[in-house]
Amino acid sequence: MSKPEPAIYKVIFLNQGQVFEMYAKQIYQSDLWGFLEIEEFVFGERTQVVVDPSEEKLKTQFEGVIRSFVPMQSIVRIDEVERLGTAKISEAKASGNVMPFPMPMPPK
Repeated sequence: MSKPEPAIYKVIFLNQGQVFEMYAKQIYQSDLWGFLEIEEFVFGERTQVVVDPSEEKLKTQFEGVIRSFVPMQSIVRIDEVERLGTAKISEAKASGNVMPFPMPMPPK
């Protein structure tokens, strides 16, 4: 009987006017109030001849990062996916009909 593959999550979040689309094996609510912790970033293997510069930029930026704390209001979407895609950075497009998600009150 084979061991089940660990889950892979696609996380899309906003960071300084850019949209980051990344893949990770661990995501959970942080003890640091209002943040999600993202661990074990996963990047595509370098088996292809064509290298995506956006993914390479992310690999360099997150090299040596053990854990990232991302504010909950920056999270756009989290999906559990069957297979790894390509991590990328794109510019956030301004839209007049997007409202920030309301944040709950901190526990007392």
